[in-house]
Amino acid sequence: MQDLTPVPDPAVESAGVDTGYAADAHTLRAPDLAVGNVPDAPGWVAGAPPLAVEYADTGQGEADLAVKIREFFAAGTRLIWVVRLTGPRRVEVYRPTAAGDVVSEVRVPGDLLEAPGILRNAVPVAALFDPEAAHEAALRNLLQRRGYASLEAVRTAGAVAGKIEGKIEGKIEGELDGLRAAILQVLDSRGLAIDERTRRDIVTCADRDALAGSLQRAAVCVKTDTLLDPD
Repeated sequence: MQDLTPVPDPAVESAGVDTGYAADAHTLRAPDLAVGNVPDAPGWVAGAPPLAVEYADTGQGEADLAVKIREFFAAGTRLIWVVRLTGPRRVEVYRPTAAGDVVSEVRVPGDLLEAPGILRNAVPVAALFDPEAAHEAALRNLLQRRGYASLEAVRTAGAVAGKIEGKIEGKIEGELDGLRAAILQVLDSRGLAIDERTRRDIVTCADRDALAGSLQRAAVCVKTDTLLDPD
């Protein structure tokens, strides 16, 4: 059985596996997966989840399943998905009518399961059977919970952040280049020669404050060997 609770749909505030519900004093039921109305507290939960998911495997009692479906609807559940694990892969979608009847339809891999007012996103039928499809749905939900519409949106945000960072780094490097050039120009205009080691230290220095101090000293110094390290 796929566990979708770690990263539920962005519209879902709570979900749980085998959560027990007490519709009344005599009716206790626990769906395989409950979506909504799963408080973080011990004991049976009053009422029912808006969406219940049942996994029907070998040995499933059809009569008991039918009773369970009607009891959940009577308690307030709006939608039930029965995932058939035997025979062709399929999901039976049950919903109550205004007249009190229950209607159903079948969805197969390639179809989408929708739960208006409960889930934001449609769930691929395959996600209830196939781990890879389930992981894709979980990733989408996780990204949306972090404010991204899709993985492409994450890539776009990263590219924009990279461009901004690049512009900032380029501006800083341009300022450093300007300070280095100014130091050398001032020394040249004053006719002061510098040795190769000092020149290399100046053109490779990435400390803005050190370069700014060197520029001030370049205008008044007599010797150039202490431009970057006056102490």
